[in-house]
Amino acid sequence: MGPETAAPDPLVARYLAHLQFEKRLAARTLALYTLDLEKLAQHARQLGLDLLQVQPAHIRRWVAQMHSAGRTGRGIALILSGWRGFYAWAAREALLPSNPVQGIRAPKAAKPLPKALSVDQAVKLAEHHNHDGDPWLEARDVALVELLYSSGLRVAELVGLDVRPSASARGWIDVAEAMAHVLGKGSKRRSVPVGAQALQALRQWLALRDQGVPASATAPEALFIGRNGTRLSAQSVWQRLRRRGLQAGVAVPVHPHMLRHSFASHLLQSSGDLRAVQELLGHANISTTQVYTRLDFQHLAKVYDAAHPRARKK
Repeated sequence: MGPETAAPDPLVARYLAHLQFEKRLAARTLALYTLDLEKLAQHARQLGLDLLQVQPAHIRRWVAQMHSAGRTGRGIALILSGWRGFYAWAAREALLPSNPVQGIRAPKAAKPLPKALSVDQAVKLAEHHNHDGDPWLEARDVALVELLYSSGLRVAELVGLDVRPSASARGWIDVAEAMAHVLGKGSKRRSVPVGAQALQALRQWLALRDQGVPASATAPEALFIGRNGTRLSAQSVWQRLRRRGLQAGVAVPVHPHMLRHSFASHLLQSSGDLRAVQELLGHANISTTQVYTRLDFQHLAKVYDAAHPRARKK
């Protein structure tokens, strides 16, 4: 009888009964535990081992095999959790002296790359103008897009900006000095430059900002406000950007953090200065910024594949 058709291991059957009747696990959870423990028993049989003879080295080998086969770190962690529970129960039953899965962790999942717009997409979004819309809203939305892309602000930093400094200001814009002073994560303040296009858009917005706003406005000092005079919320910025991306014909859904990623990626491609990008983003640790070197390498790899005569497939 091969491993695939072997009868359930009696020890596994005892443990599953314990889970079903004493722990009262749901049927779906119990089915998942069953599959994971059948896999454990199969691994052990292939080495001619009893389940109680399994050692940490065997577990590490099986983890490596699962990882090589393409299983995700999260998937492996769930399997290890099931195995760990089984051996913890066996140790409580005095069937073995220690848990061979204790202390063994799944491989860390690869951190997904932040999504960034291409330079062409970012320019397309920034240069989009809705001439048929409300001029007041249009001036505001152009300014916030330009400022996000120009200075790499977080959305919370953007909506926290005031038109001038004050004792209570979380951040403010200095048009004369072309600087944005923001309060970032960990209540750390930093100052970032504002580009020429963003500065022009901000001047146009500030010229219209107070028009049509009720006298009862609750946020007269906020740089970006809604029609009712309240400070623009992060959720509203998300919604306006998503809508604006669609109107501009950008192929991917646009959100504020995507413009921050685009700012960092495009700046690094142009300058290669990782430390400067770290300071502008307000990252406490350089390792957080280093993810953009991966984006930069992807960009270079695409250029190479498209341009180098020996990179093309015949």
